[in-house]
Amino acid sequence: MPVSRLRLEDIRMRDPFILEPFPGEFVLFGTTDENVWGGAATGFDCYLSDDLQYWTGPIAAFRPPQGFWADTQYWAPEVHSLGGRFFMLATFATSTGTRPRGVAILVADHPTGPYEAWSDGPVTPASEPCLDGTLFVDDDSAPWLVYSRGAEGTPEKPGISDGEMYALRLSQDLKAGAGEPILLFAASSAGWSRPLQFPDGVEPPAGLNLAKDPLFTDGPFLIRSPEGSLLMLWSSHGEAGYAMGIAESESGTITGPWIQHERPLWSSNGGHGMILRTSNGRDYLVFHWPNNTPDERVKITEVEIKGNRVRIL
Repeated sequence: MPVSRLRLEDIRMRDPFILEPFPGEFVLFGTTDENVWGGAATGFDCYLSDDLQYWTGPIAAFRPPQGFWADTQYWAPEVHSLGGRFFMLATFATSTGTRPRGVAILVADHPTGPYEAWSDGPVTPASEPCLDGTLFVDDDSAPWLVYSRGAEGTPEKPGISDGEMYALRLSQDLKAGAGEPILLFAASSAGWSRPLQFPDGVEPPAGLNLAKDPLFTDGPFLIRSPEGSLLMLWSSHGEAGYAMGIAESESGTITGPWIQHERPLWSSNGGHGMILRTSNGRDYLVFHWPNNTPDERVKITEVEIKGNRVRIL
C-alpha cells in the first residue's frame, strides 16, 4: 500500500482516535474499511503526524490472521499505552452471527502495530451485541471498559429501541471482563436525543438489523477535568442528525449516577469524539464530520475543559 502525505480532508475515516505516544508525535486511528457497514473486513489503518495537519499513511496497523474469529464490521479502534505496550480496543462482528458483535482487545509493541489478538474474542458479554469500547483507569488503577449496547442487532434479533451505556471492570492484564456490567444510563435520559430515522427512499445499512426508529448510544470517551469532574462524551441522534453530548458523573466515579448536559456539544451531523490532551498543554476535540457515508472526515478543533464543561474555542 503506497504511503502518502495527506491532509485530513484527504482521509476517509469514521470514529477517529489520536494517540500521542511520544511528545509531538501523533498517530491517528479510526474505522477505515471501505465496506464499513458490511461485507468482508480488511482491518485498521493508521496515520502519522508531527503537527496534526499533515499525515503520512496509510500504515496497516491490523490485518486479521487466518482463523481470526471476526470477518466484518471492524469499527472504532482506540489505542492506549500501558506498561510499555500498546493496547487497541475495537469492535468486531461475524457475518454468520455465530458470535455477537463485541469489543475485543489487541496488543502491539509499537504504536503503529502490527497489532495481534490479546483477549480471547470479545471481553463484552457474549449474550448481547456490544460496540464502541473505551478504556478508563480509575484512581485506584483499576481498568474499566465503557461500552454501548446500541440500536444494532444480530441477524436473528433486532437491536433494542433505547440504547444503553455500560461499564465493565476489566482484569488487570486487560484480557477479560471481571464482574458483571453496570448500566450507566440509557439514550432516553438525554433530552437532546431523538429517534434515528431515515429519509424516504433511504434504507438503513444492511446487516445492522436496527430496531424501528431507535434511540441509540455510541462513541463513549471519558475525561476528568482539571477541577476533578468526570465527564463522558457520547453520541446519539439529535434534531440535526448525528450529535455528540456530555454526561457527568455526580459522584465523580465511573458508577455514577450520570446526569446529562442539556445541550449537545456538537449538534450537526457529526460525532463519535474523543479529547486529545497534548504534551504542549492544548486540548482538542477529535470526531468525524459529516456522518454521511462515504463522506466522513476527521475534524479537529481546540477546546477548553473547565469545571464540568467542555467548550469549543
